[in-house]
Amino acid sequence: MNSKPIPQIVIIGAGFGGLKAALKLAHYPVRITLLDRTNHHTFQPLLYQVATAGLSPGEIAAPIRWIVRGHRNIEVLLGEAQDFDLDRHVVKLGDQELPYDYLIVAAGASHAYFGHDEWEPLAPGLKTIEDALEIRRRVLLAFELAERQAASGGPQVQLNFVIVGGGPTGVELAGTLSEIARRALADEFNSIDPKRTQIILLEGGPRILPAYPEDLSRSAENQLRRLGVEVHTSTMVTGVEPAAVRMGATSLPAVVILWAAGVAASPLARKLSAPLDRAGRVLVNPDLSIPGHPEIFVIGDLAAIKDENGQMVPGVAPAAIQQGKATARNIAHDLQGKPRQKFHYLNKGNLATIGRAAAIAQFGKIHVSGFIAWLSWLFVHIFFLIGFRNRIIVLIQWAWSYFTYERGARLITGDQTLPSWSELVHLEDGSAKETKTA
Repeated sequence: MNSKPIPQIVIIGAGFGGLKAALKLAHYPVRITLLDRTNHHTFQPLLYQVATAGLSPGEIAAPIRWIVRGHRNIEVLLGEAQDFDLDRHVVKLGDQELPYDYLIVAAGASHAYFGHDEWEPLAPGLKTIEDALEIRRRVLLAFELAERQAASGGPQVQLNFVIVGGGPTGVELAGTLSEIARRALADEFNSIDPKRTQIILLEGGPRILPAYPEDLSRSAENQLRRLGVEVHTSTMVTGVEPAAVRMGATSLPAVVILWAAGVAASPLARKLSAPLDRAGRVLVNPDLSIPGHPEIFVIGDLAAIKDENGQMVPGVAPAAIQQGKATARNIAHDLQGKPRQKFHYLNKGNLATIGRAAAIAQFGKIHVSGFIAWLSWLFVHIFFLIGFRNRIIVLIQWAWSYFTYERGARLITGDQTLPSWSELVHLEDGSAKETKTA
């Protein structure tokens, strides 16, 4: 009998990369422990749809156990890795330790406030289902509070939604919020006019979507402006207050502030004793392992690696999926006594949606804008969604929203206060009194 022990593989994170690695490795004689802080895999590219009431959380997420069902060598654990003992090959969970022969760290990234973490309660970012629900709550609640204020005869509050950051998330939020105000809610209030809402997108650099070619960035800005979004480039945010965003000496009143300006690598990166880049990502070897520890791989948003053209591999879902596959393949090669292969990133194109029938797409040297790009974005995202049921439901929801402009998940749950509201009402009341006195 073969008494050789079965290799134990621990995977931290059930995002795109970690999940793909687990499913590929499940076909080999190994034991896999898949560890995640939640019990579900979230399709992050569609989180903004939850935040803007277009979809419900269950339509873009699936239970991890359901995804890996049928693979008896995959154990799913709900928990959070806190530290590592690299010499003993152990992952520490606080009150528990997980031994490993191979470790795959796919812990992802979080929001970066550039040393101003005190801004986070005032300007939530968008990385999790919980973030999306909080943004949805604030956006919808702002309209309800404005209606109640106006109906009671109080001073009307100007609804300014300010999005900080002109990357894909910021652009998606800005375009969709503009559609909500001008279409979905246009005829549903008696005392306020939602179409007077101002959607303001602030970008510190000279153009939005800086990772895209300049012509596509320019097209995206034009499409946003047609949707009614105010776009301000070369505008650095220097402060976030309960009811305002500061840009140097300028203060911009805001009822809702959303943060889409930066990404920070998981703090787990610092516990691997590996070299990091300026963003806190791990500088991995060509095979995605970390220096000095060939048994440890880092993939997804946490990995810093360049492609064959010397460009950094972007932190997007297709890259994470490819890295998950490559890592599983290299571990399989180890088990079979074969040499490892370098990771090769295949860029199949870049897509960014802006709003209804508005998007940009880059497929190599081919640049597309508008309706065709939007259709491409739609079908690519439907294809990558996990679960046939979710694909069908999302497709039906999008079709219904396209023809009716309705948003089907407009639920306000939890606390019914906004951090900005009392301050804004006070400012409006003071302005009204000054006007009467004058």
